[in-house]
Order: sequence, then structure tokens, then C-alpha cells
Amino acid sequence: FFRPFYSCPFPETKMAEPAVKVVQTKVYDGQKPGTSGLRKKTTLFIQPHYLANFVQATFNALPAAKLKGSTLVVGGDGRYYCKEAAQIIIKMACANGVGRVWVGRNALISTPAVSCIIREREAGVSYGGFILTASHNPGGKHEDFGIKYNCENGGPAPEGLTDQIYKNTTTIKEYKICDSLPDVDLSNLGSYSFGSFKVEVIDSTEDYVTLLKKVFDFSKLKALVTRPGFRFVYDAMNGVAGPYVQRIFQQELGASAECLLNCVPKEDFGGEHPDPNLTYAKQLVKIMGLTREGTLLPGVDAASVPDFGAAADGDADRNMILGKQFFVTPSDSVAIIAANAASIPYFKGGLKAIARSMPTSGAADMVAKKLKVKLFETPTGWKFFGNVMDSKAMFGKEDFTPVICGEESFGTGSDHVREKDGVWAVLCWLSILAAHNQDPKKPFVSVEQIVRAHWAEYGRNYYCRYDYENVDSALAKKLTDHLTQMCGAGKPSISLGSVPLEKVDEFEYLDPVDGSVSKNQGWRFVFKDGSRFVFRLSGTGSVGATIRLYLEKYETDPAKLNMARDDALGDLVKLALTTSKLAQFTGRDAPTVIT
Repeated sequence: FFRPFYSCPFPETKMAEPAVKVVQTKVYDGQKPGTSGLRKKTTLFIQPHYLANFVQATFNALPAAKLKGSTLVVGGDGRYYCKEAAQIIIKMACANGVGRVWVGRNALISTPAVSCIIREREAGVSYGGFILTASHNPGGKHEDFGIKYNCENGGPAPEGLTDQIYKNTTTIKEYKICDSLPDVDLSNLGSYSFGSFKVEVIDSTEDYVTLLKKVFDFSKLKALVTRPGFRFVYDAMNGVAGPYVQRIFQQELGASAECLLNCVPKEDFGGEHPDPNLTYAKQLVKIMGLTREGTLLPGVDAASVPDFGAAADGDADRNMILGKQFFVTPSDSVAIIAANAASIPYFKGGLKAIARSMPTSGAADMVAKKLKVKLFETPTGWKFFGNVMDSKAMFGKEDFTPVICGEESFGTGSDHVREKDGVWAVLCWLSILAAHNQDPKKPFVSVEQIVRAHWAEYGRNYYCRYDYENVDSALAKKLTDHLTQMCGAGKPSISLGSVPLEKVDEFEYLDPVDGSVSKNQGWRFVFKDGSRFVFRLSGTGSVGATIRLYLEKYETDPAKLNMARDDALGDLVKLALTTSKLAQFTGRDAPTVIT
């Protein structure tokens, strides 16, 4: 997967115009896209017509005049069925009047790179693209597959479009495909012409790396990466990040191959769960001298632990940041990147806004207040950040770029693309480290020192998330009905120690850019000192329900900034579980994952 990129013209194969075939089909229930597209078990996707139904429903939801002769991007994270799905989409694109498809070599393109290619390649000529991923979900024949459509701005389809796609799936009777079109050789760069329809197999790292060189100072990054004594580890978790980090860190920054782990994309991610957190990134967490709880791993010599560690998820849009025996929470990460934005050339003119999802801690709020920039608190889903980024370009309103955005679910990014970007976040942290360590003769300023200095200046948002995965949907509904009842007449009479409960509500978002309203975005229990616990149903799973409990306590007392997380949040955890009756309703005595 790691080969030098080519700028020379592709070898081209020419063939005759293929015939369009109309195939009769039946409706499949449940093809409703969630916050990140349609995710289901792979066994559902490989049923006859299942994928084709969703693709045709998408084509039918797009304006035919704009689709005709357009250029689309196709690629994914390399999971099982990705290559086969890419071939189907290519043939259906031809049948639906698309003029050209750019597909990644081996059908591999990271989610942020798809956004980049749509926006940057040939000056942004692409009309949109299909991303074949279930993100951080496991892969394999009996695991998860996913697909989503990104629009011409490079961002996820807005709710209006996904609603129309879903509506189309409920009435679809036929789809169009050029099934006589031969499968394209995805293993080699090349160009194929089938009459007026063209397919180009591209090196998906080229446009992305070119963009990142405009965002970051690669010379300073190289000086840090090759600095004597500096050690780092990047775990691609057998996902699509592998080819990108090999290109960036080895070719561009001069790092050794030993710094990069699990960089060959695998259809089942090596049997692992490609979610960059303390639970699933087991190999990296151990190397960095930590337990799955984020505490120090017993018996580890700190001198043997690398200075910096990072991990990516399956499609490379998420990230985890670690220092030497030190875990950086995603909420702290976005706040610290924003506070140190001047270390990154892209932000040399200053930030105009910071945006975070509602469940994400308020750490970024403190930075926005000090920088005197606009803060957006949105529902979970990167598409809401996309509206902020495109406020002027697409809606003729105030320009909020450059903006830094983040979600507590290990997603961080900016307006350089319209997706969260795991590799970008890692390069941000390396840029911050480089800025703090310009003199190699001075003692190295560590990740932990940078984070603790941030807490001393802004205060610390103790934060934790409990995930209860694959909960029976009927049981989850009993819990959420109880939470909803407490948001009305049943407001509980509770307090966190001596601090009374101030507000209980279901989060609702009025988008200041497009005027849309998003209701039922999570249940919030907020105390007078700003502490809170939040419940939300996640839309990223493929079966059952995933219940997420978010816990946050803000602290400014210097004597209390270095507490263990569980000690700081222990009373809040007990209160949240008791108030919600989670165990009673779901039968779950413990979360699947604690982050």
C-alpha cells in the first residue's frame, strides 16, 4: 500500500460505451442514514440489491442536471466488501449519467482525504463522493459495513438530503447499472474510458499531503521528529490511515518505519476494533505505559516510554493523543489545540470561532472566552460544524473561518476540510510540541507539562464517558422515556453534595446558519456550579442501541487540579446512575467502555 506517488499521466484504457440496464428490486426496511451514513452488518449489505438500492436512492435524491457529466469520488477504509462495493458504485454511476469517477487505489481513501479530494483536486471540480466506511466499528464478513454521501463542499450530506435518500429507499422499485462494464483494476493507478464515462484510479495521498503542507510547517515538524532523543509511536490500527502516515512521517518527515504500527489496511482490521481509545488501542496504550483506565501501568520504566503516541480509527477521521504515561482527553485536546493555534501556520491570522458538540466538555469554552471568539455548541455530527465553516460561502452570512472544531468522541478538525481529521490533529500536537521545544539544548517540554500548564491557566474539566453498547432497543427506550419524563414535570430533587440541580432538559439546536432545528439531541442534568451529566443515544452502531453517559466537573482550585479522574467524578457517577435507574432499566451493571 505504501508506494511513491506519481504525477505523470495515467496509463489509459479505452472501451466502448456500456449499455444501461434497469434492474427490478424490492424495498429493504431500515435504510435510514444515521449521523454518519448508513451502517449495518456486512451480511445485510451483501444481500442482492441492498447496496444498489441505497446508491440509487442517493442518485435519485440529487439534481439530475448537476449529476449528469459530473465527477464523483469513491473510496473507503478498506474493510471487508469495500472493493466490491466500489465496483458496484462505479457501474451505477455510469448508468446514472456521471461523467467521471475518481476511485482510490485498492478502493482506499480516508474520510478526511475524500473531503480534501472533493474540494481540492482539479480546483474542486468534484460534485461529491461515496465513502465506504463504518468508521471505528469492527470490520469483517460478520461485522460492520457502511456508506455515506458527501456533497460538493466536501462535507457529509445535510439532513434534508439524507431524509430524501431515506424516503427514496422506502419506495424504490428499480435501479440502473451498467453491469456489462468490466471491473476496474483497482490495484494500479490508471485511467479507463468507457465511451464518454471515465474512471481514474488515483493515489489518494497526493492531494491530501499537498493540502497539509499548506496547513503546517513541515520543516519544523521534521526537526522535531528527527530530534535526537525524541521518540513517538503512531498506531494506524490496520485501517486506512496507514498509507497516509507512511507517506507523511517516513517520506516527508524522515521518521523510521519502527515508529509506525499496524499500517497495512486489513479487511477485518487484524481482528481488532479500530477505535482509538484506551480500551481498544491496547498495543499503543501498553507501549505508552498506561492501563485501559488511563492510570500508570505498574512496573514500567518511564525512561523506556516514547514521548508521544497517537492512534487512528478505521477511516482515519478520529484520533487519540498520548504523552509519556499520560492520556489527553479529546475534550482537552481540542481546547489545547485552539489555545495554541498560533503554533500552526494555517491559523497565523487568528481564530474566528471554536465549535464543539454538546456532550464535549466545556474546556473549549474557556479558550473561546479568553480569545474573545465565537463559540458554537452543536449536536453531535460533523455536518453541524460544516454549516459553521460554510456560513459565508454557502449561506452569505458571517465568516467564522478559520475555526477549530471538536467532539469528545475523538474527533477533531478545522475548516481545511469538511470532516474531522485524525492525522491533522496529530500534526497539530506535534506542531505544539515543536513550538515548545525550539531549542534542542533545553529540557524537553512534554505533552503532560503542556496539558497541566493549560489546566493551571484555564481550569480543569474533569470528564469521562461511559458507553453501554448493543443494549436491547426496547430496554433502551424504557430508559429514555424515564429521562424524558424527568425533563418535564418529573424533575428530580437532587444535588451534587451541596450544589443543587439547576436545569434538566433535552438539548435542542437552532442552527444560526441555515435556521434548521434539531430536537431530542440528548438529556442534560446541569448543576449550579456547571457540573453535569448527559445521556445520549449514539447513531454510530449497527445493531441495538448504544447508550452514552457523559460526566463533567469543572475545577479551578489549584489544589484540586491533579486529582485522579475517578476521585473527582465518583460522586457524580453514582448520582447519574441512581437518578437514571440505568441498571434497573437495561440490566447493565457496568459500561462496555469507559473513556
